[in-house]
Amino acid sequence: MFHFGDRRYLNYQVEVMSRHVEEVNDIYMKMRGWRHDYHNHLQKLKAHLAMGQIEEAQNYLNQLEGDLDGINVKYATGNVSLDAILNSKLSMAENAQIRVNCKAQIGENPAIEDIDLCVIIGNLIDNAVESCRKMPADADRFLRIYVCVRRRQLYIAVTNSTSETVRKLDAAYISNKRGDHGHGLKRIDLVVEKYNGYVRRANEPGVFSTEIMLPL
Repeated sequence: MFHFGDRRYLNYQVEVMSRHVEEVNDIYMKMRGWRHDYHNHLQKLKAHLAMGQIEEAQNYLNQLEGDLDGINVKYATGNVSLDAILNSKLSMAENAQIRVNCKAQIGENPAIEDIDLCVIIGNLIDNAVESCRKMPADADRFLRIYVCVRRRQLYIAVTNSTSETVRKLDAAYISNKRGDHGHGLKRIDLVVEKYNGYVRRANEPGVFSTEIMLPL
């Protein structure tokens, strides 16, 4: 049964995702604009150099460098919504001294709704970061993410360090989780069920992993 609390949590996620998408779209527009003007920039630099105006050329290069400093998309998957989630959440993970390794490439239209994709990825990262934060500051806190399309399936794998050890990962495990972690697990399972997909969780000493496959 869908509860009001679940709806409120989903609305919050949509709001956050929309903000991240807007930020990344703004970055993309700046990049497209710079590429569009690339030829003009080169012509202006060539003109300065042809006239021996080395200082003017150097000043112009410094100006262009300043413009590019504001453009930084570390994770580019081909999907704007996924880029927004990854660049926002993984930058926060790195700021929390978590070692991040991310490989993701899915293209613009992965045959899954953007909101569903971001619910899965966003909650997986949130839960992984939460587990890492519970570890001692001097521990090897890491987060690995792999997302791709293969054999007509969307494959998602997230692995993180953890100090928690759970012997049985079943419905009872999800139900017993409290707060955002529990809500996140439920939201992930609902999306996987929606696409008739498969989710596998594993908890070995020091490591927690989740694998998800969604038919496309």
